[in-house]
Amino acid sequence: MTNPIKIAIFGAGRWGTHLIRNFNQHPHAELIAIADPHFQRLQTVKERLNLNERVKLETDWLKVIHGYELDAVVIATPASTHYTLISEALERGYHVFAEKPLTLKLSESQSLCNLAKQHNRQLFIDHTYLFHPAVAQGQAVIEQGRLGQLRYGYATRTHLEPIRQDVDVLWDLAIHDLGIFSTWLGQKAVEVQATGTVWLQPDRSFDLNSPSFPVSNQISGLSDLVMATIRYESGFQAFLHFCWLNPDKQRRLAVVGSEGTLIFDEMLKDQPLTLQRGYLETINDGWKAAGVECEKVEVEPREPLAQVCDRFLNCVRQNQVCSVSSGEVGTDLVRVLCGLSESLQQGGKPIKL
Repeated sequence: MTNPIKIAIFGAGRWGTHLIRNFNQHPHAELIAIADPHFQRLQTVKERLNLNERVKLETDWLKVIHGYELDAVVIATPASTHYTLISEALERGYHVFAEKPLTLKLSESQSLCNLAKQHNRQLFIDHTYLFHPAVAQGQAVIEQGRLGQLRYGYATRTHLEPIRQDVDVLWDLAIHDLGIFSTWLGQKAVEVQATGTVWLQPDRSFDLNSPSFPVSNQISGLSDLVMATIRYESGFQAFLHFCWLNPDKQRRLAVVGSEGTLIFDEMLKDQPLTLQRGYLETINDGWKAAGVECEKVEVEPREPLAQVCDRFLNCVRQNQVCSVSSGEVGTDLVRVLCGLSESLQQGGKPIKL
């Protein structure tokens, strides 16, 4: 494929606007149409990004899928709408770029992966953090063995708003850190555990399913705070903290080893990745810290979302699966989230995946 890839984007909200900007500016993409049920939102995006008059604005996504000549669609709509939109696009023969999570139901994610294979089309999931230069550099540090023996990890992701009304804080925030840990460790989660607290929306609910759930299982109350534990194949454990009612905004993840701790702190824009070195020496009948020093790990300043969009276009041109953001990667993360939700519903019971 040598001509520009013809793209339609569904969803012109906060994240959809970032995607519109990136694909509109990319030399190998041609933005054909944008669909959003709120026409005023479409007009606002058009003016803000100074879009070409040739870009069509539609409030009916079906009209776009069936009425325009496209190569791919980009879906930045609520996760509850993904299955319908993605399956329709794949059936029409379009490649698909979808916001995460892929779906809220494991069976639907698996079905979409099979459908993409059946039609020989790419199903690409926007796991933006996995394209962050700090994550790529952190993976290199771990693979080089600079942390020594890996012991455990932890992450905190908190803020004060936005508050979602379609899913809980677990489904809103956890997928980022789950993706990073899985990538850095090169392992899959085998057991999960979670507890949560609901303050704002005890009467709201949403449906999901997992291997041990019934086909449909309604989650009652949207948790505002979740504490989770993930155990991986090697026995490595990660402890996660998510809250969207905390004015102490944090975006911090760490892996602790026998010779140091690798820290990814997104709030430190100029130096998001550091290696805190240190180990214990045996002194008489006790231990003493040694080799304590902080090493800044250089990170190339690149916009992660721009890398995501570029990789998707390359995958479409070559019709080649992306190992970082494939439908299968997205499905595995949905599997972990379903397990965590099951544990949440059962008061923190450990769930094997």
